[in-house]
Amino acid sequence: MPEQQASPGGDPDSARRPGRDEELLAALRRSDEDAFRMLVREHGPFLLRLALMHVPSRAIAEEVVQDTWLAALDGIDRFEGRSSFRTWLASIVLNKARTQGRRERRVLPFSFLGRRRAEGRDEPAVDADRFQSARDQQPGAWARPPVDWDSPVERLSSDEARRVLFEAIAILPPRQREVITMRDISGLSAAETCNALGLTATNQRVLLHRARSKVRAALEHHFQAEEPSR
Repeated sequence: MPEQQASPGGDPDSARRPGRDEELLAALRRSDEDAFRMLVREHGPFLLRLALMHVPSRAIAEEVVQDTWLAALDGIDRFEGRSSFRTWLASIVLNKARTQGRRERRVLPFSFLGRRRAEGRDEPAVDADRFQSARDQQPGAWARPPVDWDSPVERLSSDEARRVLFEAIAILPPRQREVITMRDISGLSAAETCNALGLTATNQRVLLHRARSKVRAALEHHFQAEEPSR
């Protein structure tokens, strides 16, 4: 899986414009409505993606994002800039989305319990059957190594590959889904992701590795199924 995927919604990455948010926040504190509209345009798609990970519909996610902006406006004078504005917004929207998601789920599905168990520390990042067993000549070595994709960027640019990629992300356990979305879809740094999710650096790395391994496996299966027609 590439280190960073392009955002599907054309979401601008404010990290590429040093000082951009600081300028807009200063204007926002002066009640500049244009600054607020620009911040919404720049960060809105990112916040919506995070909200959609926890609530059952786009309409509810949009309400969560609206509540996030209201909370941000209410607390803007308390924002001290210890983390990036984007990280601060992410922590707000995730808290609100998780709370709303719990309200929307009247019955906890068994699949959710399975996903929670799958987030345990003992979960392997790669299926054990991909390695040679103790009975083989090289125990622990690859039995089925990862496929070396030709032109990975080109292969991942097709609509079908993107569908497989996002479907694979959608069924990940919640924490893994949050981490891979923030790191590989929205382009946040490891430090920003840890900040927004309250994770240690080690936990972030483990979750990201597990998520990427599962998404890569889904893409590998997709490309292998495509192979006869290529």
